Amino acid sequence: MTIQNPLDVLDELSTGTNYEQLASRFRPIFDNIREGALQREQDRALPYDQIKQLAAAGFGAVRVPVRFGGAGASLPQLVELLTELAEADSNIPQALRGHFAFVEDRLNAHATSDQSLWFERFVAGDLVGNAWTEVGNVVIGDVITKVHVSGDDQWKVTGQKYYSTGSIFADWIDLFAQRTDNDEFVIAAIPARQAGITHHDDWDGFGQRTTGSGTSIYDNALVDADHVYDFSTRFKYQTAFYQLTLLAVLAGNVRAAAREVAAQARGRKRVYSHGAAPVWNQDPQIQQVIGEATARGFAATAIAVRSAEASQRAYEARFSGDAEVELQANIDAELDSAQGQVVLVELSLQATSEVLNALGASGVSDTKGLDRFWRNSRTASSHNPVVFKARIIGDWAINGTEPPYVWQIGSQK
Repeated sequence: MTIQNPLDVLDELSTGTNYEQLASRFRPIFDNIREGALQREQDRALPYDQIKQLAAAGFGAVRVPVRFGGAGASLPQLVELLTELAEADSNIPQALRGHFAFVEDRLNAHATSDQSLWFERFVAGDLVGNAWTEVGNVVIGDVITKVHVSGDDQWKVTGQKYYSTGSIFADWIDLFAQRTDNDEFVIAAIPARQAGITHHDDWDGFGQRTTGSGTSIYDNALVDADHVYDFSTRFKYQTAFYQLTLLAVLAGNVRAAAREVAAQARGRKRVYSHGAAPVWNQDPQIQQVIGEATARGFAATAIAVRSAEASQRAYEARFSGDAEVELQANIDAELDSAQGQVVLVELSLQATSEVLNALGASGVSDTKGLDRFWRNSRTASSHNPVVFKARIIGDWAINGTEPPYVWQIGSQK
């Protein structure tokens, strides 16, 4: 079905819900996730069961409009929810990053064509993984992964992706490729569980180790022709959206570091002779360190949530029928997520390091794993180089230059 008038679907938008009621549905699962996070980190055990629990509870459908069985949450509410999840285990929201991006794309596509089938799949618990990046001798602008077009309704995909975050947990894969018949760039939504796809958990970063990132190989994997979408139709604020998920990861790491170090300080018995109190948890300098870390967690959350407001406006502008309003909203979305990134990267790295001043040498014990918050923040901070984002913001501030919405990585021709 084609929707002739974008205004016809205004009652189907996801503009927000009662956040406390929404979050209360998932907090018991978050608590369960938090309890096993350190052990999974130490064992490099992927959170299959935890992600299944979230999917079964409807977590993957929180952005789906209420009319179709979702929660109708706004983007700032999604980011706040992801921050709560990241406080429990920052690997999991990043593992779900590709899922929520594909959901967002289908939400935007609903402005021009009926997406109720996809909404039903999300509400039923289907999750989507990510397969975009290619490594090795790939020239910027080239895509090695190909969609081979045949005359029937099922086409085939061949190629290899890296940083395939979340695909190992997923039912579908959101894959960037190139058609062989017309060389057009496309997005293929591929069933993840089939003989033609192999997933590897071979991500070797020192942080975010259990995100399910790594290599995915496509050997004549089947994809329905009607699940192949022109890349030109992809939602315009996608780069901003991907960054918002990472902001939630950073904010969650800050909050988790403050919480866990506070717990360690609360129960510590040993003191230093030159400290300011005979009991560790009563030492005003220790209290100050924890207070500063906790305040940074508050600020980090505020930055992440505030950065999502422009993206919500861009989503709603997609249905406005006003191209100028939509363009400005997309510019704001990109700039706001970039500004949030520039500030939050520095804040999170400082906070997750300096909070350890509230403990002695025992605080760096491997058994406590308190270094994981800095490692995870450093890793998430490296995905989209922050130095380039700062330059883009500066170019806009000085010269009014419109930011780029899509970028690629590879070698120069």
